[in-house]
Amino acid sequence: MGERERRRILMPGVLDEAERAEPPGDPEPGLVPVRDPGDVGDPGTADRPGSERDEIGGAAQAAPPGVAHSSAVMAVGTVFARLTGFLRTVVIGAALGTALLGDAYQAAEMIPYTVYELLLGGMLASVFVPFLVKRRMRDADGGAATENRLLGVALAALAVLTVVAVLAADLLISLYAGEYTGRQREVTVLLTRLLLVQIFFIGVSGLASTLLNVRHRFGAPMWAPVVNNLITMGAGLLFLWVAGRGRTAETVTDGQLTLLGLGSAFGTVAQSGVLAWTLRSAGFRWRPRLDLRGSGFREAARTATWMLLYIVIAQAGVLVTANVATRAGDRAHAAGSGLATYKFALVVFQLPYAIIAVSVITALLPRMSAHVADGRRDLVRDDFSRGLRLACALLVPLWLGMLVFAIPGSVTFFAYGSLPPDGARRIGVVLMVFAVMVLPFTLHQLLMRVLYALGDTRTPGLIAVPAGIAQAVTAFALLWFVPARQVVLGLPVAYGLFYAVGATGAALVLRRRLGGMDGRRILRALIRLHVAALPALAFAAAAVWAFGHLPGDRVPSLLALLVGGLGGGTLYLLTARLMNVPEIGYFTAMASNRLRRS
Repeated sequence: MGERERRRILMPGVLDEAERAEPPGDPEPGLVPVRDPGDVGDPGTADRPGSERDEIGGAAQAAPPGVAHSSAVMAVGTVFARLTGFLRTVVIGAALGTALLGDAYQAAEMIPYTVYELLLGGMLASVFVPFLVKRRMRDADGGAATENRLLGVALAALAVLTVVAVLAADLLISLYAGEYTGRQREVTVLLTRLLLVQIFFIGVSGLASTLLNVRHRFGAPMWAPVVNNLITMGAGLLFLWVAGRGRTAETVTDGQLTLLGLGSAFGTVAQSGVLAWTLRSAGFRWRPRLDLRGSGFREAARTATWMLLYIVIAQAGVLVTANVATRAGDRAHAAGSGLATYKFALVVFQLPYAIIAVSVITALLPRMSAHVADGRRDLVRDDFSRGLRLACALLVPLWLGMLVFAIPGSVTFFAYGSLPPDGARRIGVVLMVFAVMVLPFTLHQLLMRVLYALGDTRTPGLIAVPAGIAQAVTAFALLWFVPARQVVLGLPVAYGLFYAVGATGAALVLRRRLGGMDGRRILRALIRLHVAALPALAFAAAAVWAFGHLPGDRVPSLLALLVGGLGGGTLYLLTARLMNVPEIGYFTAMASNRLRRS
């Protein structure tokens, strides 16, 4: 096996915190396939800096048909997973609303994923994928014994963990929703017990995805969450049909809660079944082994220390946010003041990054890793700059559009069932604050990829400490000094501070290591993209204002979205073309090449 091929196999992508903290029901879909650094379909083919137009334009050449087809299948799977995850959130909102009952469900659903990520999930992609790939290459049996040991030990640990967590549900609720009392606490504990059963099956899904990734089978992990989301949507609709609209923590019955909780948990069971079946069809046969001698897991554990620090701090941030949101909602005694409103807005905030930036950013890790191995850190800097500018070409109009369309969009999609238009508008206001965090969030994720490409997991762990402190201090300050009704509006600021502080620290470290960060070119591109978006922003704002004067809620909001979105998007493309923005030229050239190929 050649050295370049070896690097391609040993440098898989690393799971980032946003994916680990995604809303339950739409878990991390797995790693993307590693493509050869020379594939011209990757963002930024040029290996030597030149003019921005030549550099970006060269990247737009079509990839080989096999690569293009594989990437398209996975991209479509990711989009469907994210969109069905969003629709699942809409259904849960319609079934439960954003009052205390909705807060109880969100708190209960968050806990199993957080427990799993702390104890296993965060390690699978960042540590065990490269470890298993190495064992497959080095061991005489192709790593089969190591895989059997990992699966045996992990499944046994997951079974014990699930039982302990279910028994400790009341204690866990004290951690996440300490001020809940009476019927509100009873409802949350019951839902938590039902949903904690998911821990075992979440683990099965993660393990199966890991073993599929090392076999270069990436499609199923992208598509399996769709099954989970559809089943959970069905459970939410069934609850709404059985219980009716407007249920509260006081009026909902244990039977209705059990229907919802078990239905949601069954979605995770089905997802794990799909992935396990796919793994078996890929030729894997599990032969249980619990002996660890000679497994090499100690080597993997040594590399996991700094990554574990990052994961613990990230999940501590999730715990702090949940605590502050549930306490604020309980104190406010008003719908739209707690965790449900925050989580619904977070789902929408993550969509642009999840659908657009992930596909651009993750393609860069193997390229940058190969450049590091070749001692070409200047090319690492070029890839970082190119990837950020390409991602921002789409994210700049999207964050501005999110700012303008947050309220009408929330009314259009969320104002159903138990969630009235005023509650949906409340989600939109929180989303407007989140919108400002889109670019800092993306910058942080890409900077982390650069550090991982350099083989550095220590710096992300150390940077997470001040970032986590900033997030926690801000969140608790909101709880102590801001009226309870307004706390949820400030939580996106605390969330964004984690990424802003982390990005600043990472940029300072990498600027020294890479001999600069191409800051002038990045800043120039950001200014051009924002200027190109101004006419679109004005048109979209005018559409929202005009349709906002019509009677009704959902119809005017939908019209504002359609007219303002289509008109604004068209204006952005035209203005960017007139301004000769090269980053937009990359995407239009790529689309043109795909159409010609079809």
